[in-house]
Amino acid sequence: MSVSTLKSPDKDLIKQVEAVLFVASDGALIDQIASSVGVDSDRVLAAVESLAKIYSDGGHGLEVVFLGGRWHICTTPDTSDSVTSFRESNERENIRLSKAALETLAVIAYNQPVTRSEVEEIRGVRCERVIDTLLTHGIIRISGRKKSTGSPLLYRTGEAFLRVFGLGAISDLPTVREIEELRSCGEGVEG
Repeated sequence: MSVSTLKSPDKDLIKQVEAVLFVASDGALIDQIASSVGVDSDRVLAAVESLAKIYSDGGHGLEVVFLGGRWHICTTPDTSDSVTSFRESNERENIRLSKAALETLAVIAYNQPVTRSEVEEIRGVRCERVIDTLLTHGIIRISGRKKSTGSPLLYRTGEAFLRVFGLGAISDLPTVREIEELRSCGEGVEG
């Protein structure tokens, strides 16, 4: 049966099956899809096959495949360079910050612009490597030099800081007082 001869409910079924396959990161069995969309397995299998044909005929970057006993929506082999490039750049942006990096970042965010020695004085430990890491990821940036002996670099938060922490502006950070209030409220709560 071609997609053009499907009746409206069948097009809706294809849409429902497509949505289920899209969110099924480990693929899905026909029976699982049938249970999710509330129709029998034969109709779901026909919808999966129709969806596979739609993707293969339409010049899409996705395809429906049967792998390991399950149906999947996957990217097509000819899109692998683009997908790999995106994944690599996305992984660079998804940074896991250590406790030391978070502490250093907090000092910079609340005292900016600030020199490395000022950060180290507040934290009580050296932090040149942490600062280098934060710079590499664009979470902090160099904002000039302090007019003092040696003209040390000044650091402040960068654009990535706002994006990573979901802030519109640096002024959206909670004040130290607000943090202390939240902390004192949390200490009185038992789990």
